[in-house]
Amino acid sequence: MSILRFALSDPSAEQHLQQLQQRQSLQQQTFQQNVSVIIEDVRQRGDDALLEYTSRWDRFSVAQAAQLELPKSALQQAYQQLPAAQRQALDISAARVSAYHQHQLAHDWSYVDDWGNRLGQRITPLDRVGLYVPGGKAAYPSSVLMNALPAKVAGVTELIMVVPTPDGLLNPLVKAAAWLAGVDRVFTIGGAQAIAALAYGTQTIPRVDKIVGPGNAYVATAKRLVFGEVGIDMIAGPSEILIVADDTANADWLVLDLFAQAEHDEMAQSILVSPSAALLQQVERAIERLLPDQPRQKIIAQALVSNGALIQVSGWSQAIALVNRFAPEHLQLCVATPEALLPTIRHAGAIFMGHHTPEALGDYCLGPSHVLPTAGSARFSSPLGVYDFQKRSSIMTCSIQGAQALAEIAGTLADSEQLAAHAASARARLQAK
Repeated sequence: MSILRFALSDPSAEQHLQQLQQRQSLQQQTFQQNVSVIIEDVRQRGDDALLEYTSRWDRFSVAQAAQLELPKSALQQAYQQLPAAQRQALDISAARVSAYHQHQLAHDWSYVDDWGNRLGQRITPLDRVGLYVPGGKAAYPSSVLMNALPAKVAGVTELIMVVPTPDGLLNPLVKAAAWLAGVDRVFTIGGAQAIAALAYGTQTIPRVDKIVGPGNAYVATAKRLVFGEVGIDMIAGPSEILIVADDTANADWLVLDLFAQAEHDEMAQSILVSPSAALLQQVERAIERLLPDQPRQKIIAQALVSNGALIQVSGWSQAIALVNRFAPEHLQLCVATPEALLPTIRHAGAIFMGHHTPEALGDYCLGPSHVLPTAGSARFSSPLGVYDFQKRSSIMTCSIQGAQALAEIAGTLADSEQLAAHAASARARLQAK
């Protein structure tokens, strides 16, 4: 196995960088036509379409769509029957995720201006949210916690979870996590058809106000197509990590951190940036030494060969420029003084500071949600949080004095826009007593 290694001073460096950034294309046109057909079919035929797709792609057949819903007793039983170590791990992780997101809660506020007008903002939670949990190549109870708990902290009234169950099998940890996180209803459906069901509703699946959670390219395309009918959190692409390291870093630790990201799937991206040629050489050798011991060796190797890189920079300014260019989902600063680099970083989904803060801890139990912007979208978007499940309403109460003070200002601006009724409505308040 040979991972791409180059220096920014190489003539081909820019070409390599462009290829690394383009690797996450979802081939939207290829997927969009097929996904559009699925969405329209579910919209028109509802439960019948869901049953057909679930039987075809998940090899899971039931007579009625109601049988796709797991009873709450099954979720509770899964939690109670977990081995003690797993149950404790879930409990601690859930408590930490909830505690972190309590700090994100926004609250109502208001103030009174010089004319006695009261202006403010009211915060209200969403009524019903759909949570998509992947269930194809692996089971992700951590994703249940990281999506559901911020919603619960925000006060969402009802949380509907969908999860694919190939051959009708669902990991007990996923069910247990749903129980622990307070998910209200769980349906064993996945793919674009599940997104369509959440967006439009069927005879059995309730329509939601927003859909959150990662999925494959079909799920991502479906979320893009239903946006507007419902809200969505983001269009999540393959997972990625960019590590900035210096000579104080442990090469074996760095390799394991790269592997941890690469083992998600063949499209995952793991990049290491360092000014130290010696460190990059150590890492390259450690990859060859440690890879054979990995259970998901083939997936890791394919991801590293196709999408990984070891990049040598001349100094920290070049390293930070690369960070801000890639706007990575996960950024690890494995350097002696990460605090010195932090002020210069503008774009990253989550930043892991120091040698003892691997991204893997963030995936499970540090506290912040691991649902993060990918494919450079950290330039304009943020990690999933409580704010994704709350709405803001502007609140305005004019005093008589305030209305009269502002009426002519509004009227003048309305006149300039040739909106006579607006102007008349504002100036009518001049007659108030």
